[in-house]
Amino acid sequence: MKLKGIWYAIVLLVLFSSCGDDDPDAPEAIPPRLLSEVSAEDEAEIMAFLSSHTFNYEDFQSASGNDLPRIVFDTLAGESAGKISILDINSENIPGMQLVTETFTVASSDFGRDDGEEVDLTLYILIARQGVVTDSMPTIGDNAVLRYEGQLLNGTLFDASTAQPVLFNLSAVVKGFGNGVEYFQKGSGPSENGDGTISYTDYGVGAIFMPSGLGYFVSPPQGSGIPAYSSLIFKIDLFDYEPDTDFDGDGIPSIQEDINNDGDLNNDNTDRETEPFTVFLANYNDTDDDGDGIPTREEILIDGEIQKDTNGLVLFPDTDGDGIPDHLDNDLE
Repeated sequence: MKLKGIWYAIVLLVLFSSCGDDDPDAPEAIPPRLLSEVSAEDEAEIMAFLSSHTFNYEDFQSASGNDLPRIVFDTLAGESAGKISILDINSENIPGMQLVTETFTVASSDFGRDDGEEVDLTLYILIARQGVVTDSMPTIGDNAVLRYEGQLLNGTLFDASTAQPVLFNLSAVVKGFGNGVEYFQKGSGPSENGDGTISYTDYGVGAIFMPSGLGYFVSPPQGSGIPAYSSLIFKIDLFDYEPDTDFDGDGIPSIQEDINNDGDLNNDNTDRETEPFTVFLANYNDTDDDGDGIPTREEILIDGEIQKDTNGLVLFPDTDGDGIPDHLDNDLE
C-alpha cells in the first residue's frame, strides 16, 4: 500500500549521472529545503483550507448503523456559504463533533539532515463521529482495522481503501496518520454479512490534516503522485483495533516499547549501534531488543512467566540492579 512507509527512512540524494542533460525523461532534482521553511508554508496552507472549507456535517447528526456517511469537503461558497468552517467546528455549535490539535517536535535529523533544526508541527484531527465503544482508544502501537482515503489539499486523490476494511499497524505508517487515529473510538462488530464480508456499526469517522513533516516530507513513495513537501489529508473510518498489539511477538505490547515515551515507536532502537548499517529494527519490530543473542521473550520472564502489574503492564526483571531491564541490557553480568 502506498500509505505504508518507514518514518525514519534515510533520505538519499540520487545522482542520475547516466542521463544526459537533454534527456526529457530524466528525473528532476528537488533541492533540499529547510524543515522550518516548509513547515511555515504547510501550516499556512492547512489553516487556509480549514477556514475556507466545510463538510457534510448535517449528514452525521442523525446517522447510525453500519452505513455511516463519508466525509465530503466543500468550499464556503454558493449553497455552502452559510455553513460552519472546519476550523470553527466544536461540540458547542455541533454536538458530538470537534476539531482537535496535537503538537509534535520534529527534528530535521529524522530526514537525514544535519542542520540541527527542531520544529513544532501541529496535527489537526476532525472528529465527525467519535465511535461508540468508549472504554479505550487505539495507541500508536496497535493494529487498527479501518478504511481510508488520502488526498492533497487541492483535492487530488492519491490513495484509498474504500471497500472492505484493511489492517494497519499504527507505527508502520506515516507519523501523522498513526497519531491521528488515536483520537477515535471503535464501532460495534464485526458482524458476518453472509457473503464473506463483515461490517461494523457506529464506528469512528473523521479526517486528519497533516503538514509534510508529519507525512512524507521530501521522500513520498515513488509513483504515488504525492509531490515532495506536500501537506496531506486522510479521511478515515475506524472500525476496530487490537488492544496491546505485540507487533514482533516478543511478549511486550508494542506501546510499552516506547522507551523515551515520546509517542513514536520508530526512534526506540536499543541495539542500533550493533546493527549492520543497512538494518534498522526499532524495538517494537525486534525480537532481540539488546542484540545479545537472547530473545527478548526469554529475558522478560520472572519465575518462568511473563508477569504484569495491576494496570496490565509487563514487569521487567533487572538482574544486575543497574536500572536497565534485562531485555535492554546487553552487558548483563
